[in-house]
Amino acid sequence: MNLLRSSLALAAFVLVATAAPAKSTTPASKLVSGIDRGAIDATVRPQDDLYRHVNGHWLKTATFRPDQAYIGVGVQIYEETQAHLRALIEGVQRHADEPEAARIGDLYASFMDEAGIEKLGLAPLAAELAAIDAVADRAQFAALMPHLARLGVNVPIDLGIGQDDRNATRYVPSLVQSGLGLPNRDYYINTDDAKFAGVRAKYAAYLAKLLTLASTTGRSEPVEPTAQAVLALETEIARVQWSAVENRDPIKGYNRVELGALPALAPGLDWPGWLAGAGLQGKTPDLLVRQPSYLKALGGLLDSVPLATWKAYARTHLLDAYAPYLPAAFVDARFAFAGTVLQGTQQNRPRWKRGVQLVDQSIGEGLGKLYVAAYFPPESKRRMDGLVANLLAAYRESMTTLAWMSPATRQEALAKLAKFNTKIGYPKRWIDYGALQIRRDDLVGNVMRARSFEDARQLAKLGRPIDRDEWGMTPQTINAYYDPSMNEIVFPAAFLQAPNFDAAADDAANYGAIGAVIGHEISHGFDDEGSQYDGDGNLRDWWTAQDKANFAAKTKALVAQYNAFVAVPPDYRVNGELTLGENIADNSGLAIAWKAYQRSLGGKPARVIDGMSGDERFFFGFAQVWRAKARPDALLAQIKSDPHAPDEFRVTGTVRNHPGFYSTFGVKPGDKMYLAPADRVTIW
Repeated sequence: MNLLRSSLALAAFVLVATAAPAKSTTPASKLVSGIDRGAIDATVRPQDDLYRHVNGHWLKTATFRPDQAYIGVGVQIYEETQAHLRALIEGVQRHADEPEAARIGDLYASFMDEAGIEKLGLAPLAAELAAIDAVADRAQFAALMPHLARLGVNVPIDLGIGQDDRNATRYVPSLVQSGLGLPNRDYYINTDDAKFAGVRAKYAAYLAKLLTLASTTGRSEPVEPTAQAVLALETEIARVQWSAVENRDPIKGYNRVELGALPALAPGLDWPGWLAGAGLQGKTPDLLVRQPSYLKALGGLLDSVPLATWKAYARTHLLDAYAPYLPAAFVDARFAFAGTVLQGTQQNRPRWKRGVQLVDQSIGEGLGKLYVAAYFPPESKRRMDGLVANLLAAYRESMTTLAWMSPATRQEALAKLAKFNTKIGYPKRWIDYGALQIRRDDLVGNVMRARSFEDARQLAKLGRPIDRDEWGMTPQTINAYYDPSMNEIVFPAAFLQAPNFDAAADDAANYGAIGAVIGHEISHGFDDEGSQYDGDGNLRDWWTAQDKANFAAKTKALVAQYNAFVAVPPDYRVNGELTLGENIADNSGLAIAWKAYQRSLGGKPARVIDGMSGDERFFFGFAQVWRAKARPDALLAQIKSDPHAPDEFRVTGTVRNHPGFYSTFGVKPGDKMYLAPADRVTIW
């Protein structure tokens, strides 16, 4: 669940598992609605568009800074957190005698040293560029690919280390399609779309610009034809890749292959060289191939496309990956394409923000340790633990009464729910960065060593027991997630702050926000993908045939609803299949939060605050945390590759299926948000 772009809230109010009302630590006389009334547009009826009624005035008046592609609640929290991280990073520079502090301070300082970066020019990449130039045959290129990937360069095969989907007790490598410079394969293969054609032309110009900048250091090559050849190669790669919807099928993507069988699968690739370069020889007997037809077709391309074109591809991708850490001409060229063309932003972010991001990406848990100590008190963790436990209890109660689920499947579902692992705030053990060398005068080297450090850390997992205490996000991440292999829900510390959760507000708005997001993450364990995994994290079919058919019918209706939403006029629509998992989680998360809120009242009416009933505040709280705006180019990239629907549809597409919305606002036939009862989708 990506909430950097679309932030939901986590609250610190304890949801009581019994029928007793929840208790607030804020005196009743000081409770407020928790609703930003200044954002409301009274000219829009909630029955016609709840999202624009709650957020309409803000949507009309909020403006983008030149460096922003997206604004809203999530961005507000993110930027406040970045300011906190900057203060922490600049503060540790006063403790250079402490290795951990020095590592963080030196990395940041190396990024902020613009004069030193300009003086070095392209020299920090000289060895890697020379290695590409020295490739004499396809076997050498096969060995080069995993080396470049280790340095964070985008190449056609991505290697990941994770749990075996059918044996969650062991780590296994996975080979995944990769290697495109544009956001999604649609940008290459939709040849009749003028918008995408324009982006492709500008992408080729960007590649030519990178080659031109590199040629000023002594390299000479025909940049425009070379750039066009790279674009043509990426287009062929895109043609044989699986679609984003196909990649959501975990069964289709589970293909266990012995290392010795790889040459038969993709004979055009020199596998001994690739495996040696990837560091897999002798460490695993097999791996998972996520897209076998792609790998086979890629082998054909490696065999048929001229080696000179593959080397040009590697050169441009290396320059692109390290452009943010090179002189200003490279930084500006990359931003002009990745920022302006793809996102619509007119100005790059301040350098300090990019420096903080680099530290976050490279020494994330080291920085997270500082953040937790400064901004996440133990009381916040304690209250969140209790809240999540009570949401799980509410989910369990709901699951026992589902009319469409048989006793056999219900028993399995309840067993899975009982095995959920909850992680709040920060990990039990922190990553040890002691082996990571950082130098104040070597930015590119620092980035390479940090990426190689993480690559080695991942490879070291092979053959070891599963570490169920490990986190997939840092504590300072504005996000939350569910991992089906771990069967865990995770809420980082920075996500648990205002305005997502307002400690001065009454429970209703907080239930609409925090309850919905916790319910959302729990629901991922039972969405169209998560429901294929059992409580131990294994890909296993635990549904009866009839229950599976009932579930499929409900999700099919949800797909059709979201396919109808136009995200970018005139007719770029939401992909209901791509976003199905998140839409199921939104639908179910709100339903569980509503039930939990009603139970918390203990049969007593909620107070009227600011002229709003408790039920109204619940739905207002849900709608306002999705308050956001995106530039059209950024929104187009999102709907083509992101499994989350745009923010407004995460509100309108969810509430119009919920019976509480109809009873709260008196929605009736003729209202724009009305759906006939038979057309409403209720799952969990």
